[in-house]
Amino acid sequence: MTSELAARPRDAVVGRPLPHESAVLHATGAAVYTDDLAPTTSGVLTAWPVQSEHAHALVALDIAPALDVPGVVRVLTADDVPGVNDAGAKGDEPLFPTEAMYHGHALAWVLGESADAARAGAAAVQVAYEPLPSIITVAEAIEAGSFQGISPTIRRGDAAAALARAPHVFEGTSIVGGQEHFSLETHASLARIDSEGQVFIESSTQHPSETQEIVAHVLGVPNHRVTVECLRMGGGFGGKEMQPHGFAAVAAIGAQLTGRPVRVRLTRTQDLTMTGKRHPFHATWRAGFDDDGRILALETTLTADGGWSLDLSEPVLGRALLHVDNAYFIPDVTAHGRIAKTNKTSQTAFRGFGGPQGMFVVEDLLGRVAPLLGIPADVLRERNLYAPGQSTPYGQPVRHAERLRAMWADLRDSADLDARRDAIARSNAADPDLKRGLAITPVKFGISFTFTSYNQAGALVHVYRDGSVLVNHGGTEMGQGLHTKMLQVAATALGVPIETVRLAPTRTDKVPNTSATAASSGADLNGGAIKHACEQIRGRLASVAAGLLGLDEHDVRFGGGRVGGLGPGPVGVGCADADPTPSLSFAEVAAAAYHQRVQLWAAGFYRTAGLHWDADAMQGEPFKYFAYGVAATEVEVDGFTGATRTLRVDILHDVGDSLSPLIDLGQVEGGFVQGAGWLTLEELRWDETDGPGRGRLLTQSASTYKLPSLSEMPEVLNVRLLEHAAEDGAVYGSKAVGEPPLMLAFSVREAIRDAVAAFGPAGRSVELGAPSTPEAVFWAIEAARTAAGADAPADAATGRPADPAGVPVPADG
Repeated sequence: MTSELAARPRDAVVGRPLPHESAVLHATGAAVYTDDLAPTTSGVLTAWPVQSEHAHALVALDIAPALDVPGVVRVLTADDVPGVNDAGAKGDEPLFPTEAMYHGHALAWVLGESADAARAGAAAVQVAYEPLPSIITVAEAIEAGSFQGISPTIRRGDAAAALARAPHVFEGTSIVGGQEHFSLETHASLARIDSEGQVFIESSTQHPSETQEIVAHVLGVPNHRVTVECLRMGGGFGGKEMQPHGFAAVAAIGAQLTGRPVRVRLTRTQDLTMTGKRHPFHATWRAGFDDDGRILALETTLTADGGWSLDLSEPVLGRALLHVDNAYFIPDVTAHGRIAKTNKTSQTAFRGFGGPQGMFVVEDLLGRVAPLLGIPADVLRERNLYAPGQSTPYGQPVRHAERLRAMWADLRDSADLDARRDAIARSNAADPDLKRGLAITPVKFGISFTFTSYNQAGALVHVYRDGSVLVNHGGTEMGQGLHTKMLQVAATALGVPIETVRLAPTRTDKVPNTSATAASSGADLNGGAIKHACEQIRGRLASVAAGLLGLDEHDVRFGGGRVGGLGPGPVGVGCADADPTPSLSFAEVAAAAYHQRVQLWAAGFYRTAGLHWDADAMQGEPFKYFAYGVAATEVEVDGFTGATRTLRVDILHDVGDSLSPLIDLGQVEGGFVQGAGWLTLEELRWDETDGPGRGRLLTQSASTYKLPSLSEMPEVLNVRLLEHAAEDGAVYGSKAVGEPPLMLAFSVREAIRDAVAAFGPAGRSVELGAPSTPEAVFWAIEAARTAAGADAPADAATGRPADPAGVPVPADG
C-alpha cells in the first residue's frame, strides 16, 4: 500500500513546475483576504482593544466614558461572555482578564461604527492599575523559579558516566532570541450571525477547526453552530496556528450581542505588541568528545521563554528536545526541558516549531569547540553525521542516513569548498580589516505532528456532470503553495488537466475536525486525503467506462482528460497509454455515470501510518520520515562595523519527488532567508528597566525591528533539489518542505563565526551572540582582536593560546 501511495502515473500533473495558483491575483492585488470582505459587508462594526500599560497588574475598568464617545456602540468585557471566558487550549488565557499579564494585554474591546470611533472609545476607557512584580527575562525566571507546564527529559544511555570517561569535556551556555512572524497580513476576523442563529466567521487562521471550537466554547454553543472559513492568509509562519482564536471569539461575541457583523483587524503595532513570537531559548550544556572529535555524550537543559501562558509552548519544547541532536549521532544523551513563565506575550508556533532552537544548541556547541579540539568545524560536523543503522536519542531509526552523507559530499564538491577555503585564507591574510568565512551545515528534521492525533486529514471531492472537479480539503493557504500542490494531486489522481479542477475555500462545514496547517504536514496529510477521495471516484468511473468501452475495468486507464483501455507500451498506476484505444473523454464518462446513478463525489481520509510515541517516556517513532538538507555559505565581515555581507550560498535539499518544483524552490529560498533573519538580524527587545515602561516591547514597528531585505540576500544563491529521492509511503513520493529549509541558515551564522575567528589567534573559540547582529559581531571581533594582541602564554595541557573570554570552558581535566 505504501508503494502504491508513492507511485506516479506516467503523465502525472504532480512534478510539473507550475506557478502558484494565485500568483497573478497576488501580483495584481486582486487576491481577497479576510479584512477585504469588511468594506462590502453592510453595517459592519470595528473592534478596538484597550491595552494594558503595565507588564503585570490587577486592573479595574470604567467603561462609561467610552460609551459617550460618538460612534461607539458597545464595550465588550468579561460580563458579556455567554460561555467560557478563555481563548486558550489549556484554560489559562482569559479572553477578558482582570489581571494584566503583559504590556499590551487586551483588557476590553470597544465596538465602533468606524475604526476611528472605536480607537477613540478605547482611549476613553479608564483603567485603574494595581502593579504587581513582573518577570521579563529568562534569567529572571530561572532565578525566581518561575516555570509552567511540563518538564520533559530525553535519555539514552548514561551521559554522566560517559562524560566522566571522555578525554575532552566542554561546557557552556547557548542563548538564542525569538522572532516576530511579521506576516504581511496582520491578524483579522470577521463575524456575522445569520437568520438561523448560525455564527459564520471569516478568519485568517491556520487552524479553522480549533478556531471553531474555541469560539463555540466562548459563546457556549455546540461546534455545529459555528462555521469558520479561511479564504487565504497573507502569511502565517505558525503565528496564526493558535492565536487567531481569541480575535475570532471577540468578533463573534460582538456580532451576537449587537446583531451586526464585527471585524477585528490588528494594526501593525497591535499585532507586534499583542501576539506571540518564536520562543527565545536558554541552554546550558556539557559535551564530551574523543580524540578524533566524535561526540561521546551530551548533557543539556533547555529553557524556553513561554511568556504569560502556555499556548503551544509544551509541544514546541518537546520538538526542541527531539532535535537537539540535529544530524549528529550522540551515543549518550540527557536532555532536560522546561518552560519559563514571564510577563511577555504568550510565545507561540513559528516555522520549525522549536526544532530550530533545539538544533541551535548542537550547532553552536560544535562551532565553539571545534578550534579547541584542533579540528576544522566542517570536518568535526561531517565526522559526527548519522550513519546507516543508527537511531536518535528517542529511539527512531534514521532512515536514509546514507542520503545525508551523500548530500554532504555532493555539496562540498559542487560548491568547490576546498579551493574556496584556500582563496579565503589568502584574502584574510592580506586584509586586516575585512575577513571572509565559510561554513557548511546539515539539517535533519522530523516530519509529522508529535501529537499523534493531529496526523489525519479529510477531503471532499466533487465531480460534476461536465467533468469539472471541485476539491475541498482541510488545509489552509498562507502563500506557501499548498493549494497549488493539491490541485496537482487531484488532477493526477483523476487523470484530468489541472484547468478542470477548482479548489473551494477551506471551511469547517465542508471538512470537519481538521488539523492545523502546520508541522510541514499540509501536503502530506491533505494530499493523502484528496488522493483517497479521487481514487474512490475513479474506481466508480472505471466500472462505468468498462461497460461503455467493452473492457475489463482493471484495464481502464485515466490520463490527459481521457478514459481508455490498456494499450501498448509501459504503464504505471493510474496511467494513460501512449495511444489508448478505444477511449472517451473524462466528461463523457462522468455524464454517463450520472445517468447510471453512480456517485460522483467522495469523502477522502488519510492518517499517517507507522507512528507511535510515548510522550511521558519521550521514546518512540513520532515522525513519518526525516527531511534532509545541506547548505554552504560564504560571508564577508567588516572589522570596523561588524556588518556582514553574504557572498554566496549553495543549498542541496531533499524534498523527495517534488509535487511542484517551483513551489518547493520558493519554499527553500524563503525558508533559508527567514532563518538567516532570525539568526543574524531580527532582534526583539523589551524594556527591562524598573520604570513605568517595564515589559514594553521596544521593537514594535518595521523601523525598529530589522527584517531581511534584498540587501541581505546572497549575491549568489544556488539551490538544487535532490534528485531520485522518492519517499516511500508519502503522497506521490514527495516530502515536506515548509520548515526544514529554515535551519539551513545555520551555515550563515557559522560562516560569520569563521570570519570572526580570522581576526584572532588560531585555536581560539569564538562566542557569537544570537542573533548575530552587526553589534554582536563587532563585539566578537573586538574580543578576537584582544586575544590576538594579548601576550598570553599557551595552555601547558593543550598547547592552545589561553582565551581571555573563557568561553566555552574546556573541562579536559
